[in-house]
Amino acid sequence: MSELEELIADWLPLPDVAERLDVSVKDVRSLLEERALLAAKVGERQIRSVPAEFLVESGVLDSLKGTLAVLSDAGFSDEEALRWLFTADDSLPGRPIDALREGRKTEIRRRAQALGW
Repeated sequence: MSELEELIADWLPLPDVAERLDVSVKDVRSLLEERALLAAKVGERQIRSVPAEFLVESGVLDSLKGTLAVLSDAGFSDEEALRWLFTADDSLPGRPIDALREGRKTEIRRRAQALGW
């Protein structure tokens, strides 16, 4: 099991993401290309999957795309961004993804921006 799989318990293969968002798999791939979502190859069969916590009832977590852009600008690879979002931080407390889901995007983006310096 990879480090990411240990950090992130719940993954959705792209077809499942498409079903949850009520779009085509092609549309999910477009979201990945636009960096509105991130995916990693997980499991024995290395299936490209998205962390389930990136999705909310209404679709993709609103604050995710901008946060991913800030992390990318700070020089983070996709894997590093996933690791950062899902690693507990005592000063938050909790994980950055949890703070985003609670609506605390400003604080998370400020922290992400500071990582680039």
